[in-house]
Amino acid sequence: MSPIQTLRAGASRRVELLPMTPMEQLRAGRTVRRVVQLFAGLWLYGTAMAMFILAELGLDPWDVFHYGVQQHIGLSFGTIVIIVGALVLLLWIPLRQWPGFGTVMNVFVIGIATDVMLGLLETPSALWLRWVFLLGGIVVNGLGGALYIGSQYGPGPRDGLMTGLAHRTGLSIRLVRTSLEVSVLAIGWLLGGVVGLGTVLYALLIGPAVQVFLPLVTVRLTPPSRLRPQKDLIREP
Repeated sequence: MSPIQTLRAGASRRVELLPMTPMEQLRAGRTVRRVVQLFAGLWLYGTAMAMFILAELGLDPWDVFHYGVQQHIGLSFGTIVIIVGALVLLLWIPLRQWPGFGTVMNVFVIGIATDVMLGLLETPSALWLRWVFLLGGIVVNGLGGALYIGSQYGPGPRDGLMTGLAHRTGLSIRLVRTSLEVSVLAIGWLLGGVVGLGTVLYALLIGPAVQVFLPLVTVRLTPPSRLRPQKDLIREP
C-alpha cells in the first residue's frame, strides 16, 4: 500500500496528501502558488470564525472554548485563538512531532484575521441575516480549510495534536477527535461559551464542505524520493 495518503472525495475524485517532513514541505516546489493559497485559506478560516461569532447561533467546539476563555480574560477573541494555538503546539513536543510552515502560520494568521474581520463586519440585525452568516461561514470555513490543507504545508496545531495522540496511543482518529472536541466544548460551555444549533450544524456540515473543495484546490506535488516506488530495484529474472 502506498505511503501517500489518498483521500476519497465523491465517487471518482481523489486527493493525494503527501506525508512530508517540514523540510520536504519547504523543498517540494510550487512555492508561490502554495504560499498564496496557504495565507488565503487561513484568512478565510479566520473570516468564517468572525461570521460564526456575529451570527450568535452557536460556535464550533474549539471556538466555544475560545469564547469561554475570553469571558474571563480581557483579551480579544483573536488573541485568545493565538494563545491557545501556541499552547496546543507546545503539546506536540512530548508527541515528538515537528510543525510545518503552515502549522506555525496557522497559529498567528487565523487569530489576526478573526480580529480584523470582527472589526470590519457588522452584527446582523435580522434573524435571516444571522442564518446567512452562519451557513455562509460554514462554506467559507470549508473553503479556507481546504485551501490551507491543500497547500501541503502541514496540519494546524489542533489537527496535529489529534493525529499525534492517535499515533502515540494507538487509538482511532475518530475516538481521539471526538474526545478532544467534546472536552473543549464542555469546558468552553462551562466557561460561558456560546453553544447552539449552529454548533450542531457545523459538526454535521464542515466535513462535507471541506470534502467538496479539497480536490479542487490541492496542489499536486512530486513525492519525495523516499515515497516513490523503487522500480529500479526490481530486476527481471
